[in-house]
Amino acid sequence: MTNAATSGPFGHLHIFDSTLRDGAQGEGISFSVQDKINIVRALDELGVAYIEAGNPGSNPKDLEFFAEVGKIKLETSRLVAFGSTRRKDIKASEDANLASLLSAGTETVCIFGKTWDFHVTEILRASLDENLAMIRDTMAFLVSEGRTVIYDAEHFFDGYVANPDYALSTLRAAKEGGASVLVLCDTNGGTLPDAIREMTETVVRELGLPVGIHCHNDTGMAVASSLLSVKGGATQVQGTLLGFGERTGNANLSTIIANLELKMGLRCLPEGRVADLTPIARRVAEIANITPDNGMPYVGFNAFAHKAGMHIDAVTKNTKAYEHVSPESVGNERTFLMSEVAGRSMIIEKIRKFDPDIQKDSPMAAQIVARVKELEHVGYQFEGAEGSFELLVRKNMGKYKPFFDLHYYKIIGEQPVEGVPCNAFAQIKIGVDGVMAVTAGEGDGPVHALDVALRNALERFYPAVSHIRLTDFKVRVLDSKSATAAKVRVLIESTDGEEAWSTIGVSSDLIEASWIALVDSFEYKLIMDAEKRLRIYR
Repeated sequence: MTNAATSGPFGHLHIFDSTLRDGAQGEGISFSVQDKINIVRALDELGVAYIEAGNPGSNPKDLEFFAEVGKIKLETSRLVAFGSTRRKDIKASEDANLASLLSAGTETVCIFGKTWDFHVTEILRASLDENLAMIRDTMAFLVSEGRTVIYDAEHFFDGYVANPDYALSTLRAAKEGGASVLVLCDTNGGTLPDAIREMTETVVRELGLPVGIHCHNDTGMAVASSLLSVKGGATQVQGTLLGFGERTGNANLSTIIANLELKMGLRCLPEGRVADLTPIARRVAEIANITPDNGMPYVGFNAFAHKAGMHIDAVTKNTKAYEHVSPESVGNERTFLMSEVAGRSMIIEKIRKFDPDIQKDSPMAAQIVARVKELEHVGYQFEGAEGSFELLVRKNMGKYKPFFDLHYYKIIGEQPVEGVPCNAFAQIKIGVDGVMAVTAGEGDGPVHALDVALRNALERFYPAVSHIRLTDFKVRVLDSKSATAAKVRVLIESTDGEEAWSTIGVSSDLIEASWIALVDSFEYKLIMDAEKRLRIYR
């Protein structure tokens, strides 16, 4: 196993990922054992130094996970089991949770202990001296068992403000017990970045051990606090890859890694791995079954998206005009959002995907702009529906051929029987190159039933549609004064696990609007697959 640490002006920088432990405490996050193994593989591929994989003493799932993950050979990362200091009034060697921690078999363990005197006396109900003994004893016991121990000083910054002498004495106890790294935790997430830097500098100066930083995001400044702690001398940065975690989340490592490498000139991943940041972040989001914020720095879908016509025109001339780094440096890509303010420059960039020689004053560009404005007038909005916009361009340029012909679809809805979730049924007839297919589907509503029926019909001809998953479905009423006759705009977001795209449909009939967006979604996927095959054959 190679060490992912690399040198910078503050020593060796290590990324310590807690997605599988602290991240699992976020609302709506629930990892299966296989999910956790898949995330371990992704983080190892990215090249983080440490993967905090869970608390084997807390639940049977983590015990099972450690048994399974031990069979995997990691290339760059070290697995870390997590636990707490021994319970009060017993020996460390008699503590069942510490025994479970050892059973995980990881070379490195992370232990948290109390730093804030308030927590010691009011929450732990122990004396201040007993807490110091608990920290010291736990470190010494684990070191005697051959483990490298990272010590997480819970509530360090609140504790330091309340009683600096005692907060530092807890760190000294960990050092005396044999801890290798002292991690300062902003557990409540309420300390401001400048104070975190100052207190980090104090600990680095006073303790003489490598120092880490662990920030929560309750003030929205976990990333800034982590970076300033590094400037103060911290050499290990803890967080979760996409920032999710308890309450408002943890420090977002995807942002921190990019800033350390690209802005501060500090290597924290093996050489060249920062370019894998976006695809791996999105892979982890898919495994976690979450939709990451499109506006997330560096790795978000909108991180390098341009909408205003002036911006697009400038970027097409020189990308530095409105991009602080190149999207390729973090594995992302530049996109131009279609809107009423985008202008012809955006249209030209889209068309050049099919015709590299087209000019801004081309009649084709004028034709597509006119068509866009016509559709916007009836309710379409192509910002956030890039899949449908690309199909529109292809159709106007004569570079589109439908993958199937619709003969009819029928929708039947009914009051569901108690205990039976399905309350809608769809029948569909399509033709592909003269071959007919008639299929049916049932679902939790008419759009779901239509989706199932269309998949059933298309999979016979195009097996790749089985990989498409609808991740979001939005409906907006465009003219509420028209009541039930109002036009609606349907936006569907889809993914195949590797790429995500959005499509749109507008109609006064909700089912028809949904159908338009649904067909665009399937056809976009099939076109992308066809082009990939063509590139391979070339």
